[in-house]
Amino acid sequence: MPASLCGTWDIISNVNFEGYMIALGISPYLQKIALKLKLRKVIEQHGDQFIIKTASTFRNYTISFRVGEEFEEFTQGLDNRHVKSLVTWEGNKLVSEQIGQKKNRGWAHWIEDDKLHLVLYCEGEVCKQVFKKNVNE
Repeated sequence: MPASLCGTWDIISNVNFEGYMIALGISPYLQKIALKLKLRKVIEQHGDQFIIKTASTFRNYTISFRVGEEFEEFTQGLDNRHVKSLVTWEGNKLVSEQIGQKKNRGWAHWIEDDKLHLVLYCEGEVCKQVFKKNVNE
């Protein structure tokens, strides 16, 4: 069984976020803002249902899904696209495939060395983010 992803996580590393945003087609103005943000993730799990909240001082994004069930996702506040998403477990990684206008799009979350790792990918660009657990939890 994979390690629990649940908790509140603060970003400590964000590699190639700009390249990922360019692949998504996010405007240069919004890229400049997004690159300065300190992201926080709150992950909850209720059985096979997950709720992942990504928060910043600029925008928040919440996604709710059941593992193994395809669903319609609107990436409001991100790149504002409609995609079909499917989240599955691949070993110890929670992996999402997002099918829509952009090719090879998705993400993967997993725990390694007591840190939450997130890889975001789109059209050949890969962003690697690392989060540490919030000590006030």
